[in-house]
Amino acid sequence: MELLYELDDEKNLFRKTVRDFAEQEIRPQVEQMWDTGEFPYDIVRKMGDLGILGIPFPEEYGGAGGDYLAYAIAVEELARVDGSCAITVEAHISLGASPFHYFGSEEQKREWLVPLAQGKILGSFGLTEPEAGSDAGNTQTKADLVNGEWVINGTKCFITNPGTEMSGVVTLTVVTGVRPNGKKEISNIYVPKGTPGYNIAPKYKKMGWHASDTRELSFDDCRVPESNLIGKRGEGFRQFLDCLDGGRIAIAALAVGTAQGAFEESVNYAKERKQFGTPIASFQAIQFKLADMATDIEIARNITYRAAAMRDGGVPHTKEAAMAKLFSSEMCMRTTTQAVQVHGGYGYMDEYAVSRFFRDAKILEIGEGTSEVQRMVIAREIGLR
Repeated sequence: MELLYELDDEKNLFRKTVRDFAEQEIRPQVEQMWDTGEFPYDIVRKMGDLGILGIPFPEEYGGAGGDYLAYAIAVEELARVDGSCAITVEAHISLGASPFHYFGSEEQKREWLVPLAQGKILGSFGLTEPEAGSDAGNTQTKADLVNGEWVINGTKCFITNPGTEMSGVVTLTVVTGVRPNGKKEISNIYVPKGTPGYNIAPKYKKMGWHASDTRELSFDDCRVPESNLIGKRGEGFRQFLDCLDGGRIAIAALAVGTAQGAFEESVNYAKERKQFGTPIASFQAIQFKLADMATDIEIARNITYRAAAMRDGGVPHTKEAAMAKLFSSEMCMRTTTQAVQVHGGYGYMDEYAVSRFFRDAKILEIGEGTSEVQRMVIAREIGLR
């Protein structure tokens, strides 16, 4: 396998900067965020000040001018300490801001990408619906063009970042017509928060990621200007597939970081916990678990970085992004499960971090494409149709 990336001094310094931030600013608040579910405004605003919320976007549009590999490293380091902060950044960059960056007009970039990349507002992406998750082409939300305005009606669910006081805009996949072959014409349209007819439901109560903002959105005769169309009419499906390629790499990085955090907790615990008069780390049964965890994490990290480097290089990477997301998310579930096992009964207790990592891990096998969808994508990419 050709190595497409190099972790040079600049990347290593960047990793240290994000790790120091996570240790100093996030870790002291992790338990409080988990217990209360309160959105960490102070942390998110500081991440904006550091440029984390705009890592892969050009400096001329308010971004940090970094690449996708740097973005993956940042998400990994945040997730090593707290999944809620990591998914807030991931959803904001991969889904909320990316449509403006990759497909927006110059005017749209100036109006929306700049404040998104600067971290002044948070962005969301509305794709999933009650009857359109893995079957994304079955989008039901409609947008009818009436007298120069899109009139939007429908419901989106499981949307990250739409209901905070920093939330500024959501991009939606909507049906704007019917193609000559009878298939739905799907386009992307953005809706600023506060637009009449745009309704934001109360925050979901979730198994994990307690402090992240996830909600259902509904649109009831919601009217936005015709110019709120992103890219060309009817290209929304293609646009969201491209955004998901990038998002899957970032979710893979989030899985690597979550697993790394659980692994480190397990190593430390195994060295301290004594049974039969000796630390359990001296038992081969525990050593083998930790060795398997370390090996799994390293493999996942490498395929994730490789996919990120391919995206940076403009190389087609749909297969590699799906492989990275599939392997890393399932690796994370295995690793966090073993982390709880290493901790024994204490691993089931809320006050132990591995309990939190375990519950954060499950959604990684579901969000931005289930494991089953990733296998479908990979099968298609290797010529099985």
